[in-house]
Amino acid sequence: MRFHFRLSDIPTYARLPLILAVIWNQTVYYGAKLLAGGWPHHDFTTAFDRATPFLSWTVSIYLASCIFWVSCYVYCASQEKQRAYRFLCSDFLSKAVCLAFFLLIPTTNVRPAVEGGSLWSVLMRILYQMDSPTNLFPSIHCLVSWLCFLGVRDAPHTPKRIQYGTLCIAAAIFLSTLTTKQHVVADVLGGMLLAQISYWASNQPLVLSCYSKLADCLSRRRLC
Repeated sequence: MRFHFRLSDIPTYARLPLILAVIWNQTVYYGAKLLAGGWPHHDFTTAFDRATPFLSWTVSIYLASCIFWVSCYVYCASQEKQRAYRFLCSDFLSKAVCLAFFLLIPTTNVRPAVEGGSLWSVLMRILYQMDSPTNLFPSIHCLVSWLCFLGVRDAPHTPKRIQYGTLCIAAAIFLSTLTTKQHVVADVLGGMLLAQISYWASNQPLVLSCYSKLADCLSRRRLC
């Protein structure tokens, strides 16, 4: 297994859909914050979440997840066309559902006060300042991480050790969302379940056919 990082290494048919996936993610996340920012929000925190320890050092896992996502998305988008489109279609569908949840059931939680001058404490405070406690259910962090595992797992010729490694990294990211108090367990389970359902739905002939036609059209840069 080899991860590609150069745009020129990505097949032509996947380049624009991959870029649009990033734009769609940002549109959903920040668009929902803008629209629902002043609306009543729900808190899904449970006794389990309150008992989960706050571990500031796990912010390193939380932030480093971006490297994991980029590697996996580029790798999955570099597969043969149908596999690449299935993965990117599942991403599109899942983010559309996220948008609906963010607007229909806005969520929030109560974060702990972060004290101390350690590197991890400083990073936690920066994260809290940059990322308001909204758009929590389902967790996009967990959704994307599980999609990465599913895509890598199903990519042909991917060694078992890489598949298991991807699974372990996804699990570590799940835990980091809880121990940084960025999410609660409902958010984690919701993100994982949504990823699983979207990945299944993207393999249905009608859904995949519609996405493939749209992606091909955009990749050829023609008006549909």
